Amino acid sequence: MEEPIVPQLFKGIALFTPGGDLIYCIDADKQKHWHLHLCAALQKILELPEPPHFLVPGYTATIDRWIHPHSQQFQISAELYPSVQRHQALLNAVFQTGDLLWQAIPWPQELGDPIILETYRQQFPQLWKDHDLIVHFKLNDSQATPQPEVTSGLVLRLFVSGNNAVTERTLQSLHQLLEQFFRQPYTLKVIDIFKHPEQAEAYQISATPTLVRVWPRPVRRIVGELNDAERFLQALDFRET
Repeated sequence: MEEPIVPQLFKGIALFTPGGDLIYCIDADKQKHWHLHLCAALQKILELPEPPHFLVPGYTATIDRWIHPHSQQFQISAELYPSVQRHQALLNAVFQTGDLLWQAIPWPQELGDPIILETYRQQFPQLWKDHDLIVHFKLNDSQATPQPEVTSGLVLRLFVSGNNAVTERTLQSLHQLLEQFFRQPYTLKVIDIFKHPEQAEAYQISATPTLVRVWPRPVRRIVGELNDAERFLQALDFRET
């Protein structure tokens, strides 16, 4: 029997940027202080002058799944700040929580004031740009410092036509396949061909959804929804990685 992609009991933390990029982690042990690691990784990924700790009070979402000590039933708590409420479908895709309705919690006074956050825009302009990044961050206990997954491993581009049901299904299937079959670092960039036609032209995209393996070389691609694991593995030739 295959192991579950996301553990039954886990804590998940997602950190967004004002521009809409996402870096997240899944911790089955619930022991690590992930916020600092995610900020450090985001600094390296976007080449920021320092870790953007100021994002944590207002641009995060957290999910916790545990067993109630008395009823022995699974319980789940999912909270997010209003600034990232529009990303619920994406959060459900990466944490595999179906159509879970996340609870919005108020901005923390002073720390998460949008007006105060706006003062960081000039120093951290990269955070207000949409790089279409979705990064699953993992921390190896043997590492002295966190290593973001974009430094090596698999680099993918998913070309879609807007935010619709097909895009959501494809994104959810892709995350499930990556977590199940690929254990090394990977970076996924989602590109809407309506917003970025020049990138679609550069990659010769004629239909959507299309998944392109940019790295390692050679470039490989698969067209259509990702609902067949064997076709996915053969098309992208994961055995090379």
